[in-house]
Formats: sequence, structure tokens, C-alpha cells
Amino acid sequence: MLSSLVSRRRFADLSEQEILALAISSEEDDARIYRSYAERLRGDYPASAKVFEGMAVEEDGHRQRLIDLHRARFGEVIPLIRREHVAGFYARRPVWLAQTLSLDTIRGEAQAMEKAAGDFYQRAAARTSDAATRRLLGDLAAAEAGHERHAEHLEDHHLTEEARGSEDQAAKRQFILTWVQPGLAGLMDGSVSTLAPIFATAFATQDTWTTFLVGSAASVGAGISMGFTEAAHDDGILSGRGSPWKRGLASGVMTTIGGMGHALPYLIPDFWTATTIAMVVVFVELWAIAWIQNRFMETPFLRAALQVVLGGALVFAAGALIGGG
Repeated sequence: MLSSLVSRRRFADLSEQEILALAISSEEDDARIYRSYAERLRGDYPASAKVFEGMAVEEDGHRQRLIDLHRARFGEVIPLIRREHVAGFYARRPVWLAQTLSLDTIRGEAQAMEKAAGDFYQRAAARTSDAATRRLLGDLAAAEAGHERHAEHLEDHHLTEEARGSEDQAAKRQFILTWVQPGLAGLMDGSVSTLAPIFATAFATQDTWTTFLVGSAASVGAGISMGFTEAAHDDGILSGRGSPWKRGLASGVMTTIGGMGHALPYLIPDFWTATTIAMVVVFVELWAIAWIQNRFMETPFLRAALQVVLGGALVFAAGALIGGG
């Protein structure tokens, strides 16, 4: 890595021909990135895919004009120079290599690409005293600004209100499948399944520290189990549920939170104070689950509340009876 950094050329040391060659290779790379975005979005977001296809065509046009300019000034042979060969030149994060990218992430990356390129050319133009180089860099900065305006025009053309609404709905559905549904399942499992061991231990021992340790172990263990199960049982390719690691993270973290919510009160030394607070926390957790079901899963609130509260009450009663007996 150190040798690659040392061997990089400084931008200030590049000739006008090399600057032009760098711009040509950058435009070519950006066109490929936009086409990869378009291919990724084609199935779920066809209107946005057309936007990125149009932006790739625009990059091709800029590249061709730069090639024509190079041919006129320097001949047919274009030096091989890319972003990674130049110290301080803006870099493209390889997010397009990720298997799952949200629509907002892709749109944000595209905007960042155009802005970074324009800003870099403007800063470079301000640092040079050569009139011809300054003009060249200024033209490149203007071209990048033109890309942003063209992208806005393409969005206006392809992303009608109906198309945008349809894509936003698809993005919301993907968010629910990837984050909300696994997280909700984890929260329900952590909040409900740990009730029995925590309260059984509490009523059996009436020792708050022991109850906290049992509750922590149950919560963390359940979180690890739920996380790995969610990540391993479905890779998301056929089901369209998104990245298994994102789903596993959501499920595992929320499972742990659900259990730790009513384990933490047992850090309080007084048994009945800790138990009373833990019961209040359980009540809040169960109603939060019902609200999430109503808000994101469109389950009628009363039905969701009845299911969750009834299930939680049965598990709590089981734990209290076993511990009390």
C-alpha cells in the first residue's frame, strides 16, 4: 500500500494531456457505474433505471467530446492514467459492488459523484496559473455541473408523480421487509420469550443480581440465536427480503433490546421495586410492539394489542407460577 501511495503522481505535476486523459477515463468509469445502477434498479424501479441509463449516455457524450479534443490537440494515443494514479484526486467508493443497495443510497451516491467531480475541477482550476490549463479545468467543472442539471431533467422526464409514488411504495416495502419485519420479530421474541425465565428466576430467588444475570444471558443468547437464524435461513435473493446480514442485525439487536428492557430494572437492589419497574417496562414493550404492527404492518391496533398483551400475559403468568411454586 505504501509503495502505491509513493508512486502516485501529484495533480500539479500532470501535463494538460494527462489531465485530459484523466478526465476521459473518469467519464468512462462513471458511465459504467451509472449503467450498473440502472441494471440493479431495472426490476423494482424501472423509471429510475431509465434516469441512470440517460446519465450514462450523457457521460458517454462528454467522454467522446473529450476524446475529440484530445485527438485535435495531442493525437490518437491517450495516456493511460486513472483516478488511483493521482494523489489527492477524488475517489469513487465501490458501493456499486454491493449486492443490495437502497434507491435512496444510489440516488445519493450519484449526486455525490457529480458534485465531487465538479468541486475537484474547480479547486484544481483555482490553483493553476496556466491560462490554457485553467480554461480546460473550468470547462470540465462546467461539464460536471451540466451533468447535475441533466440528471434533474431526466428525473423530471422519467419520474412522473405516478412513477415516483410507485417507486417510493416499493422502497417502503423493501424497508419493511429488510428492517421492520425482522426487527419486529426480534422485539417480540426478546420481549415475550424472556419473560418466563426472568420472572421465574425473580420469584424463585428474590435475588435481584441473580435475576439480572439470568435475564442478561437469556437476552444476549436469544439475540445471537435470532440474528444468525434470520441471516442464515434466507439469502434474500428469491424472496426479495434484502441483505441477510441487515435482517440478521435488525433481528438480533431488537431481540436483545426486548429482553434487556425488563432485565435492567433488576440492577436495583430492592426486589419489589425492581419487579414493579420491570412489569411497567414489559407493559410499555408490549404496547410498542402493537404500535409497530399497526404502523408498519397495517394490523388493526386492537387486534395487535390483544394478541401481544394476551401472549405476554400468558408467558409472564407461566414464569411467575413456576418461580413462585
